[in-house]
Amino acid sequence: MNTGAEMAMNTGAEMAMNTSLAKERGAARPSALRDLLSLLLKIGVIAGVAILMFTFVYGLHRNADPGMNPAVKDGDLAVFYRFDKDYAAGDLLVLAFRGERQVRRVVAVAGDTVDITEEGLMVNGARQQEPEIYEATQRYADGPAFPMTLSAGRVFVLGDSREDATDSRVYGPVNADDTLGSVIALIRRRNM
Repeated sequence: MNTGAEMAMNTGAEMAMNTSLAKERGAARPSALRDLLSLLLKIGVIAGVAILMFTFVYGLHRNADPGMNPAVKDGDLAVFYRFDKDYAAGDLLVLAFRGERQVRRVVAVAGDTVDITEEGLMVNGARQQEPEIYEATQRYADGPAFPMTLSAGRVFVLGDSREDATDSRVYGPVNADDTLGSVIALIRRRNM
């Protein structure tokens, strides 16, 4: 038979065990505040990485220039990669001219000879077949002299809207290192 002293001892031991179990459960389950702070920290880290990526590696340009219609329309977002400046004919790139960013298409690279004749755009003596270009390629009166051979590190760029684009027919060949980067994606914002 249990005496009163034994019962009191058992009850005290049970209370100590219950208190110990409660502490362990509390330590195993973080508080709601801790969960919220952890979530905010993760969101902050992800936002910081995204900001760094779009500051130093990638860039965004909202097109407001009609010079690339119909491929790149007014309001489209061009995502460009800043470190890819090894261009090939047909690539789209972003460059700055007189403080304004513009998207243009590369039509010739270093070593190519570019001429604009009555027949149209000639690269290395061959007339260029451009099925997506709907306007004739003509020289501008105040532009550079043709034919021209591009030196190392230079590219010749044209807008797809050939009648009113400000491109290499105005400012001549572009130094590839002076461009902002190669367009890797276009996001339509209007006229979907």
